[in-house]
Amino acid sequence: MKETKTEISKEEILKALEDVKDPEIPTISLVDLGIVTDVNISGDNFISITLTPTFSGCPALKVMETLVKEKIMELDASGVEVKTTFDVQWNTNMITVKGLAALKKHGLAPPERHSGLVQIEFLDHVKCPYCESRNTSLKSPFGPTLCRSLHYCNDCLQAFEQFKPVS
Repeated sequence: MKETKTEISKEEILKALEDVKDPEIPTISLVDLGIVTDVNISGDNFISITLTPTFSGCPALKVMETLVKEKIMELDASGVEVKTTFDVQWNTNMITVKGLAALKKHGLAPPERHSGLVQIEFLDHVKCPYCESRNTSLKSPFGPTLCRSLHYCNDCLQAFEQFKPVS
């Protein structure tokens, strides 16, 4: 444990974590993806971060935990604990507006907001991330990862993936 000088705020921690990008989608931070679900700071600047993964089988989970630990230790923290929990179920409504734009920048159609009930129809006529057209076709609800589906735009003739809505 190192000695600390100044009290660290939750805002400083979240700002620092905006630099930690998802290993599979490097245009979006873990904060904007909505998986940083809790930050606690003890009186001696020991920081505890809780992550809620997008999917229980996420292969990047251990990498994300390590990246978060490393970033927090750059602050004036006496120590850091990063824990993963499924106490709160992650859903795509937890992605920030900035995060939705980052998904689009990566070439992924962002998930649309939902009221909690997600059905297969949410994958029909997804807005193309390249030309904004809804003249699109679902090619497969199963993409290269659990969180993506495959689509084709009939207007700009681009194949693209969608970050699937999850409730």
